[in-house]
Amino acid sequence: MKILITGSSGLIGQALTKHFSHSSAQLLLTTRKEPKTSEHVKWSAEEGFAPADLERIEGVDVVIHLAGESVFGIRWSEEKKAAIRDSRVRGTKSIVDAIASLATKPSVFISASAIGYYGDRDDEILTEASPAGNTFLSEVCREWEAESRRAEDLGVRTVLLRNGIVLSKEGGALATMILPFKF
Repeated sequence: MKILITGSSGLIGQALTKHFSHSSAQLLLTTRKEPKTSEHVKWSAEEGFAPADLERIEGVDVVIHLAGESVFGIRWSEEKKAAIRDSRVRGTKSIVDAIASLATKPSVFISASAIGYYGDRDDEILTEASPAGNTFLSEVCREWEAESRRAEDLGVRTVLLRNGIVLSKEGGALATMILPFKF
């Protein structure tokens, strides 16, 4: 099985990479820098894949798209909000456009999203059928998921992962949250 993972340097991406490295799967991991190993392909949300790297993803069975600007660490200025939106919406558009260009489409496209889709709903019980909220993150998630769903139109099974806050001793949100708890 050939698996392409974007966002492989993030917490979930690192865990998946480690998991699949112990299997017979062939991994292709995206990087914004010049690839240093044969398992890396150059890709960015703004520029997509270089033609040579696009050829290398031909024949992937699964695409796991996790890439996106971090939502942790700094206050959300208008510039930061634009980076959050663009990295998700434009990045997903770039990935789905790449899938569309392949002679053989992957059988599955797994795309990250977030529980931010629902907005702040207090104690309301929410399901996948619940409508989107009316917050900045809700709008981003709606646009992000709309780009992801374009893969369905290509005949690719599409799975949207509405992740919550990922807690890990390896970093991420927990690293930001732990200091006040230590005090």
